[in-house]
Amino acid sequence: MSERTIALITGANKGIGYEIAVGLGALGWRVGVGARDDERRAAAVEKLRARGVEAFGVPLDVTDDASVSAAARLIEARAGRLDVLVNNAAITGGMPQEPTRVDPATIRTVVETNVIGVIRVTNAMLPLLRRSASPRIVNMSSSVGSLTRQSGTAAELTPGPVAVAYAPSKTFLNAVTLQYVRELSGTNILINVGCPGYVATDLNGFRGVRTPAQGAEIAIKLATLPDDGPTGKFFEDAGVVPW
Repeated sequence: MSERTIALITGANKGIGYEIAVGLGALGWRVGVGARDDERRAAAVEKLRARGVEAFGVPLDVTDDASVSAAARLIEARAGRLDVLVNNAAITGGMPQEPTRVDPATIRTVVETNVIGVIRVTNAMLPLLRRSASPRIVNMSSSVGSLTRQSGTAAELTPGPVAVAYAPSKTFLNAVTLQYVRELSGTNILINVGCPGYVATDLNGFRGVRTPAQGAEIAIKLATLPDDGPTGKFFEDAGVVPW
């Protein structure tokens, strides 16, 4: 069993997830690259290894029970425990998403990945996280999930387009995170939410203004919190995000 810190990142074959893997790997961690596409996952692992990262592929579809269970078994066999889980995989569901016109199926699909997928993966990995001396869970959300900002009158307080599937899925994820924090209070598991900012990825057609590496910084910070660090908080690079 490795003495290196072990991390699993979902949706790690590209974009922010890949850069989180780069950043954690640069710390000397072993990084599980969670991704459902076999070719893209293998390519990401190869690129990471070329950069000196001890990476290994984890076939993982967050919407599939059998896939998630198999991923947990793989990590147990490879490492015996899990120190850090970064729930990064997410979809937008496509735009536009005006609430008066949206197909309810779009909302179901987005919630299945962005919320239920996080619950599915977290619950499967918890037995492995409990074996860690300093377990961390990082849920990648977005400031568009902030009800305070969505309901603000100033332009800077109302980020993003109207998106009745994506934005509320992040609000839902934030609320789910707090329920985990409540249930796991008294344990040594620190659970926080991170917003990467408006990053140029295929999620938004590369319209973002930040690089994936910049977007990964908040996840890396939360993944490496000290044992007396915060839990149950919502952060971006500038500080705490209001719920």
